[in-house]
Amino acid sequence: YAVLGAGFAGLSVAWHLLKESPKDLNLHIDLYDEMGIGGGASGVSGGLLHPYSPKVKLLWRGAECWKECMKLLSIAEQAVSSEEDLVSLSGEFGQDFGGILDRRRFNAKNCLANCKIEIIDKNAAEKLVPHIHMPFNLAFYMPEAINVNSKYYLNALFLACQNIVKELSASGFGKKNLCLQKKSVYELRELEGKQCFLRHGDGKNVENKFVLWWTPENGEYDAVIICLGAKADLLPELAGKLPLRTCRGVILHLQLPDNIGEDYPDHGPSILSDAWLAIKGNHRLDLGSTWEWKSRNSSSNVSTDEASDALQELLPKASAIYPGITSWSFAGARAGLRAMPPLTPHGSLPLLGCVNNILGNDLICKYWLLGGLGSRGLLYHGWLGKLTAEAVLSCNEQIIPSELTSWKNKDSRP
Repeated sequence: YAVLGAGFAGLSVAWHLLKESPKDLNLHIDLYDEMGIGGGASGVSGGLLHPYSPKVKLLWRGAECWKECMKLLSIAEQAVSSEEDLVSLSGEFGQDFGGILDRRRFNAKNCLANCKIEIIDKNAAEKLVPHIHMPFNLAFYMPEAINVNSKYYLNALFLACQNIVKELSASGFGKKNLCLQKKSVYELRELEGKQCFLRHGDGKNVENKFVLWWTPENGEYDAVIICLGAKADLLPELAGKLPLRTCRGVILHLQLPDNIGEDYPDHGPSILSDAWLAIKGNHRLDLGSTWEWKSRNSSSNVSTDEASDALQELLPKASAIYPGITSWSFAGARAGLRAMPPLTPHGSLPLLGCVNNILGNDLICKYWLLGGLGSRGLLYHGWLGKLTAEAVLSCNEQIIPSELTSWKNKDSRP
């Protein structure tokens, strides 16, 4: 199998292909991503995890999404439980990375099937965050909601995939293999045979080179699973055929100067309002996010002007709820390009299913799509990755709920 994209969706699919496949099956997975693990929008995600809509209603199939996400978070934490693994990953992310879960109250065994909600008044809210401003004397508090260090989590999940490959291969049954290919796939036909054109360039000045492209021994994949997020529409075979809208979001990193006496309270909750605050500790937080619709800029780098504009937009929204944020200093910014799905009677649902009928009938192997996770990729990725892997392994799209495949029966143009 080839899995395109090493973000939330791609890594979940890879894990579940390994976990759900028959033990005696010889399984090889190539995971393609030029930017590496979590190099796209998933790695930039603010990491706020809960199963509710902005109207504080449980999302469609939110309980299943929450349950499967909890499983993957637990698996990732177990993968980095050894001191050696922790030292390795902490070296990559810096000494103050804080682990997978920045709010350190997580215990997967004790999590409820659904994340409960409490209605609290101003007095109760101020005990959690002193001086918080509540115009309507009302807030919704989710004690079980968590804040995930997305980049670190994705690397830990990839480590878990590598570990299960070793375990399954050592069991004496079928041979398992997982390879990270730090390459971009510009056209799906590149995966159809051993020889292809590989493009190099920045999108404007593209150079074609005839190269030998590694594929399985028989020269083809049994299936290709497209988990490229907003970049899926850049594949010429899918361009203009997916009902997705792109949206670039900037996230600001803020820190509290040492000369400020009052810091954010220990175990204080993150905040969702017109802007959100993802708390990373007493002196660090992420503030997000902007919404630049129809952007095609997928770079995680943020220019000085773009960061300044984001500060002017987000800081007033955040200070209206948490006035103390005006004492915090700008410490950097990152951005990601989201793939936003269309609105349905059940909400904005991701796109799943086999896409050979969209691509044409002259392709050799089966092509599958897991896309349009929007701003809820962290919540959705566990359950949807499992569904996709099961459908791919069984070659049966019918096991996917029709709500997630119905987009193919409509005009798919954005």
